[in-house]
Amino acid sequence: MIKIPFGRPDITSNEIKSVVKVLKNPILAHGPLSHKFENFFAKYTGSKFATTVSSCTAGMHLFYIANEIKKGDEVIVTSQSHISTAHSISLTGAKPIFIDCNSINGTIDVGKIEEKITKKTKAISLVHHLGNPADMNTITKIAKKYKLLVLEDCATALGAKINKKHVGNFGDAGVFSFYPIKHITTGEGGIIISNNKKIIDKINMLKAFGVNKSYLKRRVPGEYDAEYLGLNYRMNEISAAIGIEQIKRFNKFLKIRKQNYNYLLSKIIKKKTFDIVKFNNKPYYGSYYCLCIIIKDKNINRLDIINKLNNEGIGTSIYYPKPIPEMKYYKKKYGYSSLKFKNAEKFSYRSIAMPLGTHLTKKNLNTIAKSINKVL
Repeated sequence: MIKIPFGRPDITSNEIKSVVKVLKNPILAHGPLSHKFENFFAKYTGSKFATTVSSCTAGMHLFYIANEIKKGDEVIVTSQSHISTAHSISLTGAKPIFIDCNSINGTIDVGKIEEKITKKTKAISLVHHLGNPADMNTITKIAKKYKLLVLEDCATALGAKINKKHVGNFGDAGVFSFYPIKHITTGEGGIIISNNKKIIDKINMLKAFGVNKSYLKRRVPGEYDAEYLGLNYRMNEISAAIGIEQIKRFNKFLKIRKQNYNYLLSKIIKKKTFDIVKFNNKPYYGSYYCLCIIIKDKNINRLDIINKLNNEGIGTSIYYPKPIPEMKYYKKKYGYSSLKFKNAEKFSYRSIAMPLGTHLTKKNLNTIAKSINKVL
């Protein structure tokens, strides 16, 4: 029985009160709270603009639609990520061109990007893997050289920075996830930040059927026109209300996660059988999403380790079960073979994610460390 879950939403009476307040009002969508949340989030990340969406996946999909990525185009993408990072490209008809991650922290191997660029390449999609920032200096230089768009997948990277600049602000846009076990939650949802007003303005229309006037801007109900073929990817007022309360407390959340990481690191007995992915290599500052263990000894069966940790009451996770090109859909469609993305395979097949969330007590942390030392 899992007594210490991998993740748990940090919900207080403030979130509950804010939801009840929304439910007592007639506006559950198209309301002012999503805009308020956008302003809070833009201010926190230091971005000029932000727009809420129904999920991180929706946000990435909207970015590609807004920038007219289509069939025949190619987008370079890391092989080590959630499947949605590639799906959002494929949904436009474009082809994801996969690149291996590096062996240190699982972010895209920047040394392999240029060799994959062709006349069809329109963008680079990178992931700040488990809250470790990617090498944005190199990526933006390459993008500028070849006139490519850059999308930052920041799903697990809220709070991550490079030289005090928040991730999501280096490329053309950054997209965040508010899934229940992420740094903050809205139940389900996401947000896009950008310093390009044209991108955000277009996404604002595309996420709401492509219409040119939002509900709040219509002088007469029903007075609008459709400028684009859009979707319904909006965030509702209940989610936005939760998000507002969550972002207010995020500095505290991040501080606790960092403390939990450092405490666990100090209590785990280092052995030759495994490595731990490190955070906080200046000028890179991680978001402490999880403590990631990489099993080095090939004689150790990862599933056995996970089962033993679970039997100790410790919840774990895997990020991610397979490199994306080795997932059935992409393997079948493009014929990718195994053992082509060696570093991504190391993270996918040899890693175990341990909890760092705000739900952990010192007693929990001691139990986790003791269990890791015992099992590994």
